[in-house]
Amino acid sequence: MTHVVIAGAGIGGLTSALCLHEAGVDVRIAEASLRREPAGVGINLMPAAVGELVRLGIDPGGIGTPVAEMAHFDRHGNLIWSEPRAGQYSVHRGELQRALLRAVRERLGPGAVRSGLAVDGFAAAPGGVTVRCRDRGTGGAAEIRGDVLVGADGIHSTVRRLLHPGEGDPLPSGIMMWRGITEAPGPVPAATVAVYGDNTTAKLVVYPLGRAPSGGTRVNWVAEVRDPGPGGLAGHFAGWAPAGLDVLGLFASTREILRLPMTDRDPLPIWGTGPVTLLGDAAHPMYPVGSNGGSQAILDARALADALAESSDPAAALRFYEDLRRPATTAIVTACRTMPADEILTLVASRAPSGFTDISTVLTPAELSALSAAYRTTSLLRPPALQG
Repeated sequence: MTHVVIAGAGIGGLTSALCLHEAGVDVRIAEASLRREPAGVGINLMPAAVGELVRLGIDPGGIGTPVAEMAHFDRHGNLIWSEPRAGQYSVHRGELQRALLRAVRERLGPGAVRSGLAVDGFAAAPGGVTVRCRDRGTGGAAEIRGDVLVGADGIHSTVRRLLHPGEGDPLPSGIMMWRGITEAPGPVPAATVAVYGDNTTAKLVVYPLGRAPSGGTRVNWVAEVRDPGPGGLAGHFAGWAPAGLDVLGLFASTREILRLPMTDRDPLPIWGTGPVTLLGDAAHPMYPVGSNGGSQAILDARALADALAESSDPAAALRFYEDLRRPATTAIVTACRTMPADEILTLVASRAPSGFTDISTVLTPAELSALSAAYRTTSLLRPPALQG
C-alpha cells in the first residue's frame, strides 16, 4: 500500500485524502493550525468540481445554493450581460471544509488529521520521503515517513518554498479586496452571481448563500478596488444603489470583513521532484476572476489519486499527475491575469458613465460575446481528465 503525507487540511488537502482513501492509499494529514476550525467566506464551485464532490458522497446542495445565472451590471444597476449556469454552486468555504473534514474523520479515522503539526522540511530518499514537522502546541519535533509528500498548504506553502527556494512573496495585482457574509439589507438577485461596476475603479460581487436564521437571505459579497489608497471601503462605493441594493448597508451589517490584496504567483515549470509534489493554491494560486481556486484544487485531488492508483512507481505517478494538471492550471492562471471580462466592463464604464437604457447602444454584439468567451477561458473549461 502507498503511504501519502499531505501538508494542509484545506479543501485540496481534505479532498485529496478522500480520493486517495477511495483508491486504497493510506493518508495522513499534517495541518499547521492548532485548532482546525473551518472559516472563510463564500466560493463558487464549478460543475466539474461539483461532480467530483458528488462522487465522493459530498452533496453540495446540502451546504450550498445552486447558481442559475451569472450577470454583470454597471454601477447603477443596468444589466450589461447575463448567462445561465447549470451545475454550479455557491457555498461557504468553511462549511465545505467542515463537510470534508467530517468525511475524512469518519472514513480514515479520527487521527487522520493532526492539527498543530507544521511541516518544516523533508528529506527524500530512494523508497520514500521523511517529513520533518514541528508540533506548535509543545514545540517538539516529529517525523512522518511516507512514500509521497503532497504540499497542499496554500499560497504561502512551506513545501513550495522548499522545492523552489528564492521565489519570494506572492505577486500583487494592485487590487485590494474586502470580503464578507451578512444578511442582505435589501433585495438580492435570486440564484445569481451578480457583478456590479468594474475593477478599473471599484467592483462589487454579490451572491446568495441560502437562508439566514432570521429567514432573510444570507449573502456573500466581495468588493474590489484598484489602488485604494488610505481611505476606507465605504468611500469607494458612496452613491451606489444598483438594483435597489443597499451597498453601504451591506458593508455596515457585516460583522467581520476580511481585507486582503489580490495576488497570485508565476506558474512553475515543474511542481515537484522525486516523491514530492504540490496541489491546489500551493501549486497554482490564481486571481479569483473565474471563481476557480477551490474547484481546481478538487480536480487536482482526483487526478492525483487516479495517477497513484494506476502506477506502482509513486514518483512516476506524481510526474504524470503534474503533466496532466500543470498545463490546464497554467492556462487558467494566465487567463485570469488578463481579466478579460473586466476589459469589457471598463468599456461600459467609459462609454456610459451615467448609465444606459439599452446595452446594445453601448457595446457591439462582438464585445458582448467576448464576455461569454472570457468565462470559457477562466471558469468553464472541462479538464482533460474528465472529457467523456
